Amino acid sequence: MRGDLHVHTSISDGSLNTERTLKLAKKNGVTHLGIVNHDTVKGLKEAIELGNEMGIKIIPGIEISAYDYKNDRKVHILGYNFNLKAENIKMLCNPLLEERNKNSIWQYKRLLDEGYDIDFELLKEKSKDSEAIYKQHLMSCLVENHYTDEIYSELYRRLFKNGGVCARDIEYINAFDAVDAIKKDGGLAVLAHPGQLNSYDIIPQLLAKGLDGIEIVHPSHTEKDIKRIKQIADFSGLILTGGSDFHGAYSESKTDIGELESPEAYLQLF
Repeated sequence: MRGDLHVHTSISDGSLNTERTLKLAKKNGVTHLGIVNHDTVKGLKEAIELGNEMGIKIIPGIEISAYDYKNDRKVHILGYNFNLKAENIKMLCNPLLEERNKNSIWQYKRLLDEGYDIDFELLKEKSKDSEAIYKQHLMSCLVENHYTDEIYSELYRRLFKNGGVCARDIEYINAFDAVDAIKKDGGLAVLAHPGQLNSYDIIPQLLAKGLDGIEIVHPSHTEKDIKRIKQIADFSGLILTGGSDFHGAYSESKTDIGELESPEAYLQLF
């Protein structure tokens, strides 16, 4: 068994649609694929059906954009194997998608004000599969219009980071509410890439809310992170997951599907 439990498609901020994503996973020998689009469960039923046809077990998932308000930092919560109706998850995440889309439109207008030539029809085409417009779609337009050669360039950092003209964020979901919604919908709640976001401090409180696992394999994790996460899991009984955090052409790490694998010992739980 070879599992990659952290993959995004064009339904959120990935560049490949579901079919192309599954074909690439099949080519790369992945047997278990976790599709975890940001803040949406759209397309999971269709992905499972297509996976059955292709001989890939699709693990329905989501990556909820959350926040640790006590420690003032972002926290991403992965959910797996929940009821596909996902009533609690949808109730929690749908307003966030609306806010993200509004913010992206604001960013688009800011780019126009700064003199960047981006046709709104091009932006709509880039984001047509997605539940919201993401900054990756905006940057893809800038690449296509020859303002930069790649998405995660100096221009990206200048526009979207450290006080740039588009550096405005939205109010994220409380991390405890994210875990609660996943659990209410019958799923497994997993803390995503704590090394990337330095979200270790919230783990004891998340455990009290019913956290099931922690992501150990991720492109951003160092050996120090891996050792620390293993110690936490051994002490607390959390399951271990992992994957490539694949976004296709929109991937910051350029890690391919299946290049980083979820620990095989835990795949049977999915």
